[in-house]
Amino acid sequence: MKQEWKVPLRVGVVLFGLYLAIHYWEKLSALALMAVGAGFPLMLGAVIAYAVNILMSIYEGWYFPKSHSRAVLKSRRPVCLLLAYASLIGIVVLIIRMILPELVQSVTLLLQELVPLLQKLSVKINENQGQLAALSGLLAADGTVNWQELAIKIVNFLLAGLGDVMGSLVSLVSATVSAAFTAIVSVIFSIYLLMGKENLSRQCALVLKTYLKPGWYSRLLYFLETLHNCFRRFVVGQCTEAVILGLLCMAGMLLFQFPYASMVGALIGFTALIPVAGAYIGAGVGAFMIFTVSPIKALLFLVFISVLQQLEGNLIYPKVVGSSIGLPGIWVLAAVTIGGGVLGIGGMLLAVPLAATFYQILRSDVAKRNA
Repeated sequence: MKQEWKVPLRVGVVLFGLYLAIHYWEKLSALALMAVGAGFPLMLGAVIAYAVNILMSIYEGWYFPKSHSRAVLKSRRPVCLLLAYASLIGIVVLIIRMILPELVQSVTLLLQELVPLLQKLSVKINENQGQLAALSGLLAADGTVNWQELAIKIVNFLLAGLGDVMGSLVSLVSATVSAAFTAIVSVIFSIYLLMGKENLSRQCALVLKTYLKPGWYSRLLYFLETLHNCFRRFVVGQCTEAVILGLLCMAGMLLFQFPYASMVGALIGFTALIPVAGAYIGAGVGAFMIFTVSPIKALLFLVFISVLQQLEGNLIYPKVVGSSIGLPGIWVLAAVTIGGGVLGIGGMLLAVPLAATFYQILRSDVAKRNA
């Protein structure tokens, strides 16, 4: 009798939960968004920790691997953690130092070209200022300047401009403080996660093992291990692919004698960490910089980067990233297309390792059933 009541009870609970979710959807979604916003620094910290852990694990394998000294074992984690963060910061600083001076130079050249045009425009305005003043009501009937009206207009203009500037300044300061707080909290949380990742993993495993049935626990553990391996290999493959694309772009620009070859190549490689579409972001900045030197070369560069991106997206990316995560190239392309269409850039980043995880689980299950 007890078993007979379990099924209707579970169905009733599920239906009641669906009713509450549909009826209070707006409040629940607002509550969920508020929770995500409050926990965003911690989630970002977990993402940072996962990425840094890959490099930290490599350094730990190099840091006196055969030594059993107490000092070495005690210093391995903090030293390798420091090296991992220092390496990532050094790479970012190096890229910025390669890109920023050239970008500033390009903007300076563009401004130098715009100055004569602005001077000509200023002369035109000065020639017609009498007509403009008359249209604005600044000239009296006898042709003299209406100084009172001019003073009122100047004061109103300055007050309006000051209000806009103060509003923009407050918004900028608020956004800067918020971003700095989020970054600091995220980095600190990532350090805590990395320093105690073994204890945290053991505690989570104990909780799951306590509250889940053995069959569900083993399935969940297998899924998480597969997901971790796919994400790890995806990150490594994505970085490898970005380096290949940056070098190809630099070599092609040197071959066709485009300016800023090394800088644009580094930028393309850095933005290529975003799957498939990332190179186009760097291409926009590169085309702008080349435009300050030669508009014709900027147009030719866009043609070159479009061809290179098609080659990379259809041949290099599926082979490099797909082979690293064990996913055929056709499914890599499909995952990137679907993920980008659903969630944009974030979907592109998540779709490939998720597709590889489900592909491996499905392949293993099919092989097991047909054995």
